Amino acid sequence: MSRPKIKRLVYEPPIFSDFKPIGIPGSRLKPEVLGLDEFEALRLADYQGMDHNEAAEEMEISRPTFTRLIEAAREKMAVFIIEGKRLQIEGGQVHFRGNIMQCHDCGNMIKTKFDENISVCPSCNSSNLIDLAGGFGHGSCCRQHGQ
Repeated sequence: MSRPKIKRLVYEPPIFSDFKPIGIPGSRLKPEVLGLDEFEALRLADYQGMDHNEAAEEMEISRPTFTRLIEAAREKMAVFIIEGKRLQIEGGQVHFRGNIMQCHDCGNMIKTKFDENISVCPSCNSSNLIDLAGGFGHGSCCRQHGQ
């Protein structure tokens, strides 16, 4: 029997989670699913420029596990680009360190911590906010993990 997967730490939910080639309806494309932990590996290694040891520490996983994640993520990105699939970021055993609230009315992005309670947009005072971590089924679990 294999060990249970340890939840990996992801800095914050992605702002965009669904990508596709122009001119083809998404419903006609095969999805390529990139896990939230694979997304975070790409962000840390390829966007932030961290080496594998630093990135593994940030996610609180081993370096070999990080290496497997980044290799899988890069392979999925190559398939997405070369084969023209639909890329969807979702799932995985993760906890978010922080959250992003998006105002549905003005589009403002508000970076928050899970212990902050933001109910109105500071730009337009709208209460029509979208909880991006909640869109991935997270929030209360991440709040409890951070304590």
